[in-house]
Amino acid sequence: MPTAQHRPIRSYVLRQGRVSNAQQRAYDTLLPKFGIPYSEQPLDLDRAFGRGAPKILEIGFGMGETTAVIAAAHPENDYLGIEVHTPGIGSLLKQIEEKNLSNVRVIQRDAVEVLQHMIAPASLAGIHIFFPDPWPKKRHHKRRLLQSAFVALLASRMQAGAYLHIATDWQEYAEQVLEALNAEPTLTNTTESYASRPDYRPLTKFEQRGLKLGHEVWDIVFRRSR
Repeated sequence: MPTAQHRPIRSYVLRQGRVSNAQQRAYDTLLPKFGIPYSEQPLDLDRAFGRGAPKILEIGFGMGETTAVIAAAHPENDYLGIEVHTPGIGSLLKQIEEKNLSNVRVIQRDAVEVLQHMIAPASLAGIHIFFPDPWPKKRHHKRRLLQSAFVALLASRMQAGAYLHIATDWQEYAEQVLEALNAEPTLTNTTESYASRPDYRPLTKFEQRGLKLGHEVWDIVFRRSR
């Protein structure tokens, strides 16, 4: 009998959001220049960016505002963003053009597949995961991205001394993430628990509104110790 095929649990829902005319134009005209096609072969990161520089991976960059601001402020680093939603990719590509950024590339694919097949072990200087979907309902917790197996995969792609920075506005998710990262033997917390927001991470408009309403944000920053 043929073996049953089980679909992997996805940490995202591929919503068909509206793509603006500007986003579609950027997607059509700039993706060939700044996009990297998915492949099951390891990616030569220096060749993809045309230089040797620290490589920072961002998973789920949304509409790309934070990515563009950080990349513009830190031209000494290269930033590889992974996102599945076309409007967000179009938005980031538009900002890349407007800010004349040369240190950003994007991949439109599931982050797990990219990390498994395209990112070589010990190749990243940093990883950003800002406000991942918290999947607040308990029956959906299995969809949460940051669980032990994925944390181990992330750690394996980090160089010694590389950092992993996660931010969330869901306290219960922050507690789960902290527990998962503490359980990974190759990672060490940079503080006793939660970190102050690093200067390089700008406040988003959504975050600013939440803080004014008394909402909290938890930043978690670990380093690869060996």
